[in-house]
Parts: sequence; structure tokens; C-alpha cells
Amino acid sequence: MQKILRLIPSVDECLLAVLQDPEFETIPAMLLKKGIRAVLDQQRQKVLQGHDITTDDLELSVLLTSIKETIRALHQPVFRRVVNGTGVIIHTNLGRSVLPSDTLNQLCETSGNYSNLEFDLATGARGSRYSLVEKLVCELTGAEAALVVNNNAAAVLIALETLARQKEVIVSRGQLVEIGGSFRIPDVMARSGAKLVEVGATNRTHLKDYLNAITPETGLLLKVHTSNYRIIGFSKEVNNEELVSLGKKHQLPVMEDLGSGCLVDLSPYGLKKEPTVQEVVASGMDVITFSGDKLLGGPQAGIILGSKNFIEKIKRNPMNRAMRIDKFTLSVLESILRLYRDPQTVFERVPTLHMISTPITLVHNKAEQLAKVLHKSLKDCCTVQVAEVMSQVGGGAMPEQDLESRAVVLQPLTMTLNRLEQKLRALEIPIIGRAENNRLLLDMRTIRSDELHLIDKGLRQALAAEP
Repeated sequence: MQKILRLIPSVDECLLAVLQDPEFETIPAMLLKKGIRAVLDQQRQKVLQGHDITTDDLELSVLLTSIKETIRALHQPVFRRVVNGTGVIIHTNLGRSVLPSDTLNQLCETSGNYSNLEFDLATGARGSRYSLVEKLVCELTGAEAALVVNNNAAAVLIALETLARQKEVIVSRGQLVEIGGSFRIPDVMARSGAKLVEVGATNRTHLKDYLNAITPETGLLLKVHTSNYRIIGFSKEVNNEELVSLGKKHQLPVMEDLGSGCLVDLSPYGLKKEPTVQEVVASGMDVITFSGDKLLGGPQAGIILGSKNFIEKIKRNPMNRAMRIDKFTLSVLESILRLYRDPQTVFERVPTLHMISTPITLVHNKAEQLAKVLHKSLKDCCTVQVAEVMSQVGGGAMPEQDLESRAVVLQPLTMTLNRLEQKLRALEIPIIGRAENNRLLLDMRTIRSDELHLIDKGLRQALAAEP
């Protein structure tokens, strides 16, 4: 055993050999040595554990392949781009909304240089970062005032803490949703210091339920739009106008958490009609909150808008500083909102809206184009066909609603489906699809035309014969 251990090359020997390859010249020496030690330690443990290790296995030329692969893996960014072939447009695990190229250019311009983040160019005095997007939000929605915080959960939390701390908040039992990651409306409310008062039944709530629950301790009437689940059948909820009227009668603010707020009507593209932010503002709601990175198609943010007197109170809350957005989010959000000024082009320019609205004929043509390429390059190791599938909007928005789509369906012949998925995830630009009936589906609604060559290259690499 000692004789075999002495055959393991030294770290310095391996380092000299690795540096012969120009690919590794710019990688820090610390990282090179870390990768080398990892491989050498692995071989040393195999010897000590009695594995059948030959002298050939410990040759530097043999170990070099594993060493280089390990260094490449260590050198790769942990947070990096992937190809989304799942068909879920707003995929929470894959970064939600994709940003337009114009927005990325604006982000580089403002964030790669000094900016007027909190500087008023008109007066030369200190300015407010919130003013950079507030006018634009109000222009697009019709609201009197607006504020942006770092996500919608924060928006709900600070609004409740400001308007109803140590007061009762009345909400329909059927609207006590779980937002995601076990994050629930009752939990947010408890953290805000507000007291939850549930009314109605799970499936039916009437105006009289709210009326009968109002007491001198009531501070707010809350409506939560159930954007991530649906109650069907024998159900009823109170509409906005009725709730607003009740609030005015009892001098109580009325708030709605829209969740996935949208500024455009998506029903012409085969989806059920959802209330737009503008429609909710017009209904008279005092405070409205929604996400920036879902149907809006922008960055992670929580947008709060509504009556000026309530929004100003929320702005003055000391919690606001802990929840404020940075210059990167501001830059991206302004750029996205500016695109909504032109309803004729916004569906082309905002990727989330573009994927939702792309006609099935174009999705089908893209699938046929990729299938033709893959037929030629993968004919000996994988079957390829085009199939009719359904895509989803995702992001907790529009449940039970699907979009017609097409997928390139792959069935590997030289390895298991699990092994293929594993190898696709290990690529420099990972390819993520969905597995069904021992086949890999790549849904073309969420794959851009300029990504087809990445899929061809990645599949050829993943399906290459293994030693």
C-alpha cells in the first residue's frame, strides 16, 4: 500500500502539467491547487480503502483529465445561466422573468457608472430614490401614489404594519393563501402585529360576513387575490366595489394583495380574464400590492400603490429603509415600466409577455427546426420527435390555465433518462427539461431561437459515449 501511495504525483507536479494548457493560465493558483488536491486525496482514499488501483491509474497523464474537470467545476460561477425547456414561463426555481436586452443595456449604463440614485438633477439637492419610478407607476396605473420595496411579501408586511398594527384585519377564510416556501398570509399578518379575523366559509364569503365582523378594534379590510390556486363550483366572494363601499361607510382602509399583478389583459391569448392593476385601482381600493417579477416581467420587487395619504404613511414607516430596493432593481424596473407606455409593442419587447402571446404556429415551427437538427446529430443515440404539450404561466399565477405548446421529445438509447438529465445539468450552460414516461421533453415555448444551437451542442456532449 505504501508503495502505491508513493506513486501518487505531487501537487507541484500536477500544477506544472495543468499550466501547460493555456485554458488554465488565468485561473488563480489557489483554485488550481484546490482542484488538484481534491483529485489526489480521492485517489489516496481509494488506495487506503483497499480499492483495486493500478499503477496506470496513478499516472499523471491519466489523472490530468479528472484534475482539469474538477478545476473547471470549481471555477464556474455558482449562479449562472440555464436553458429553460420546462415550458413554465415564470419559473420560480429558474429565476422567474427574463429581462429584455434593452433593459440589460440600461442596467449596465446606470450601474456601471455613477447615477442620480438619490440626487435631484433639477435642484442639485438630495433626492429620493422612490421618485425615480413613482411617477411612472402612477402614470401607468392611475394611482395617486406609489412605493416600491424588495418583494411583494415585504409590501404586504409593511402595509399591514403601518395601517393595522395591534388592530384587527378582516379577511375571507378562502383567501388565507400560502405564497410559497411555506410563507403564509396569516404568518405575515402575525409578524406585522395585526390581528387576523377570518370571515365566511372556505368557498363562500358574503358582504354581511365582513359587516358583522367590524368592531371598534378593526383597522383594515383585506382582500387577497387567489392567484396561485382556484376555488371552483359552489363559491362566492365579495367584489371590490362592495368592499370599498363598506370600508368608506365605516371609515376603514381597504387593501388588496394582487400577488401577480399585470398591467395588460392576457385573455386574448387564451388565458382566463384576470383583473389588471388599472382595473383594481379604478375600483377604489385604498392600497394595492403586487410583484414586479411575475406577470409584470421585471425584477424582484413589491409594488405598493393607492391613495396618497395611506402610501405616505407607509413611506414614513422606519421599516421602509430595511426593505428599500437598490439601484439595480430601480434601473431594471424603470426600464420595464417604460415599455408599457406602448401597448402595441410591449408584448414583443417584454420576454414574459412575448412567451405567453407567441402563436402556436411559431412555437411549432421552432420545434420542427430543432427536431430536424437533432435527428441528424443524435440519430444513433436518441429518438427525436415533436409532440403536442401544454405550457404553464407559472410563478404562482393563473393556476389551472395552460397554453398550447409543442415539445421536442427525446428518448435516449445509450443511457438512462436519469443519467441524461444529470449530464445536461452538468453542462457549462445547463439544459433543464421535464421528464414524462421515460422521455425528456423540451418545451419550445420557453426556449428562444438563439438557444437552439446550445441544445444541439449540449445534447451531443451529454450523449457522447461514456468510458
